[in-house]
Amino acid sequence: MNLYDLFIKPYETYTNLQILLEASGAIFGILSVFFSIKKNIWVYPTGIVSTLIYVYILFNIGLLGDCMINAYYAAMSIYGWVLWSKNSKDHIHVDVSWATLKEWIFASVLFLFSIIMVTVLYYYKPYIDNRFSFEGISLGLYHLDWANWLDVVTTSIFLVGMWLMAKQRIENWFFWIIGDFICIPMLIYKELGITSVQYLVFTIMAVIGYVNWKKSFKEKKSAKS
Repeated sequence: MNLYDLFIKPYETYTNLQILLEASGAIFGILSVFFSIKKNIWVYPTGIVSTLIYVYILFNIGLLGDCMINAYYAAMSIYGWVLWSKNSKDHIHVDVSWATLKEWIFASVLFLFSIIMVTVLYYYKPYIDNRFSFEGISLGLYHLDWANWLDVVTTSIFLVGMWLMAKQRIENWFFWIIGDFICIPMLIYKELGITSVQYLVFTIMAVIGYVNWKKSFKEKKSAKS
């Protein structure tokens, strides 16, 4: 399979509006990561716009399970927005630090809980994708392919990453780097080429974000001592 088949051919059946929406979602997503690197609260409004665009896209192509997961991301972004607002002196920027042992334990529990919840969601996905009707479908995990199982894992990775980012913890970037990298082949498989390129950019930006947040913490620590 060549680059044309991977990135261009799937869009031959898309309308101009669908292409514009996916490109817009990718742009707002990149803006969100950029603001996150800068420790700027605009990470959340831009991220919410991107997520809601993908909710619309996924709903219209019938991927209601994925749509509900993205709606959950939007809700988590609102939580992070509120938390950053409370912890920001200028209501724009925040200070960052490393996670405590207690927070790592909570993050582990959150990861396992998410694995279970997303697996349950996929169990009911035939019912959800059938417009919430049991007619002609059977429940189970039989319909899952490798991309779906990766989606279960990456959703849980991103959930922990979002929670750690909301807490202004430097380790959040570890989860974004791993999750973004895994998403690249998964999104190509789902025929979302523009979005797969977006996640390649996300991976690079997440590495930059980790370096910047770590540097910021060291500078603040040095200034205090």
